[in-house]
Amino acid sequence: MAERTNPESSQTTHFGFRTVAEDEKQGLVRGVFDAVAPKYDLMNDLMSAGIHRLWKAAMIDWLAPRAGQQIVDVAGGTGDIAFRLRERMGESSEPVTICDINAEMLGAGRDRALDGGRLEGIHWVCGNAEALPFPDMSFDAYTIAFGLRNVTHIDTALAEARRVLKPGGRMLCLEFSKVVVPVLDGLYDTYSFRVLPWLGGLVAGDREAYLYLAESIRRFPAQKELEARMTTAGFHHVKHRNLSGGIAAIHSGWRI
Repeated sequence: MAERTNPESSQTTHFGFRTVAEDEKQGLVRGVFDAVAPKYDLMNDLMSAGIHRLWKAAMIDWLAPRAGQQIVDVAGGTGDIAFRLRERMGESSEPVTICDINAEMLGAGRDRALDGGRLEGIHWVCGNAEALPFPDMSFDAYTIAFGLRNVTHIDTALAEARRVLKPGGRMLCLEFSKVVVPVLDGLYDTYSFRVLPWLGGLVAGDREAYLYLAESIRRFPAQKELEARMTTAGFHHVKHRNLSGGIAAIHSGWRI
């Protein structure tokens, strides 16, 4: 199915390879994550052979967070990024705010925090990336990992990211992207559309959720397009780094 040049220009949008009404997508995405929340982190390990941990570490290395910074992690309900940020900055640092639209994912994150003895240092907020429940210029850094492709209006979410950043603040987005290594792209397509749905059905009991994952990756803007959209949203010094041949990429931009 051909992708529209501007998928946010009408009253329809995409949910994987399906065209749906804009006001339906949020509920459809919520249903996916409601279903997979209990096995979300386990599936991340299985479907990436643990490589997602290296990708997340690379994002935090590039951010280089410091004690005293106010950081929000959007679409980070299970806490994986926020826990790593706390460890990097030190337990005496400012709390990290997690904002996720999905209550089931936040619940899974709180359970992980309790199981790990992390009783303080995280603020859990249920909120929409397209209408963040924070004042202007609240944070020194904004991170989002594997969440931007699930919003209905990417450009709106990017504008919100800039709005809540302080001048001099930075956004980092870790997301699946476009493979740039010949041959690897074909192998990755086969893995995505055959192995991932099978694994999702076997482990998480939801084949369709992981078919949506594969489809949503293909519909997400490629590296240079996302750079352009971040620039249009008002970010400066926008650049990206490919990971694992472009299977994933980190995008960085600054609010000046």
